Amino acid sequence: MDLAMYLSALLNVLQPSHLAVVFAGALGGILVGSIPGLTATMGVALLVPFSFGMDMDVSIGMLLGLYCGAMYGGSIASILIRTPGTPAAAATLLDGYPLGQKGQGSRALSMSLWASFIGGLIGCGIMTFLSPQISKFALKFSPAEYFALAIFGLSVIVSISGNSVIKGVMSGLFGLLLCTIGSDPISGYPRWIFGNMQLYEGPPFIPTLIGLFAVSEILSNVENFSADKKIAPEKVTQVLPTVADMKRCLSTYVKGGIIGTFIGSIPGAGGDIAAFVSYGEAKRSSKTPEKFGTGMIEGVAASESANNGCSGGAMIPLLSLGVPGDSVTAILLGAFIIHGLQPGPLLYKDHMDVVYMVFASLLVANIAMFILGAIGVRFFSKVIAMDKRLLLPIIFILSMTGSYSMRNSLFDVFLTLAFGVIGFLMQRYGFPLAPILLALILGPMAESNLRRFLVIAQGDASQFIGHPIAMTLFILAAVSLVLALVSQHKTQQRLKANAGSTEEDD
Repeated sequence: MDLAMYLSALLNVLQPSHLAVVFAGALGGILVGSIPGLTATMGVALLVPFSFGMDMDVSIGMLLGLYCGAMYGGSIASILIRTPGTPAAAATLLDGYPLGQKGQGSRALSMSLWASFIGGLIGCGIMTFLSPQISKFALKFSPAEYFALAIFGLSVIVSISGNSVIKGVMSGLFGLLLCTIGSDPISGYPRWIFGNMQLYEGPPFIPTLIGLFAVSEILSNVENFSADKKIAPEKVTQVLPTVADMKRCLSTYVKGGIIGTFIGSIPGAGGDIAAFVSYGEAKRSSKTPEKFGTGMIEGVAASESANNGCSGGAMIPLLSLGVPGDSVTAILLGAFIIHGLQPGPLLYKDHMDVVYMVFASLLVANIAMFILGAIGVRFFSKVIAMDKRLLLPIIFILSMTGSYSMRNSLFDVFLTLAFGVIGFLMQRYGFPLAPILLALILGPMAESNLRRFLVIAQGDASQFIGHPIAMTLFILAAVSLVLALVSQHKTQQRLKANAGSTEEDD
């Protein structure tokens, strides 16, 4: 690494005009990310046309600012209204929303901000120093490795199943069944669409997500409205987590940042997968795994550090190989080409000044996101204390608007309502919703890559043995599954023992 060139790029990014554009991008990203349905991908895509007339370094700084801001902004809606603003924030609601319902919304928001900042810095640091080496590793991923990665991710289902593994697995299987709706990934033949071409690409992810989590929560609140306890408004005295929370979650967000960076560097993977893998690891290594899902601050730290670590990780294959790591970097690839640059190995050879400018811009973008998020925590935390008679209609309108905005389709609105009813009924009978979400994310990845591998291997599944990375992931999935089952069994035994001792005391 050429330190002088990096410092020169950093000083260029810190010029007032350049810095203002990065902050504007980060602010826009936070706003876009916090509105359900407006993803980071959509925000960057909308902003690219405005970058045409800008200098290369200024436009990339603005786009990276929006990218980082949106990755954090998605957690705001997850914590406050149980609706992930972006798919990458889906795992955050598992513990972030329960914290908010306990009157600890600002605690969850401040940890989300801090973990996002640390995860983003870890991703940025690894990208700066190790991007060529990681790109070579990511290039070894074939359909066999992608399938194994999906299976490893699906093994987390047991960890997020709550008190009943059977019900959690059933929810996961329901999610996998939903993934069979749409076109066949190899032949393109339509499956289970019943003549409705709106389902040709499968159930649209954002409307499904909003229905399962936001609309179902609205229905639950309406049903229990008379018995609902108003959450006392918090007095926000600090915008950062307490020192105790920082120490408590130190290993969690460091591991999350590393996990997010490495999964983000694999083309086709993304922040949503990284967040769930990190969340599962945090729960597995916790001394009180049974408390996850009820408002554990570690759950927020794990998911947010991982999905923000992905922002640096996804840039690694883009810069080194010219292969985008996720949908956002695919749009950034177009922005580079528009400015006459082709990312890839030659970029490191002929345009190192641009590479260092990207490194510096991503660092400043994370700092801008952190500063703006710290300013906003005081305002965000007040939302949760609003009167439910006012808050629920607002959430419902935002949910319907977000569902419609994806494809400008009323069909998606009705689909959102249908999944809202399904989610409401599943929660009433104790079926967790998180496994459905995980299956919807990983199911298509697992099916398409398994089918591709079997085509290449001419139906011989034994050829998986010739893929050491895939076999390692399979072993890790099996170990993770066994450890999760053992932890679940110990938790149930502990709960039974506590219940027995309570009865004896009575």
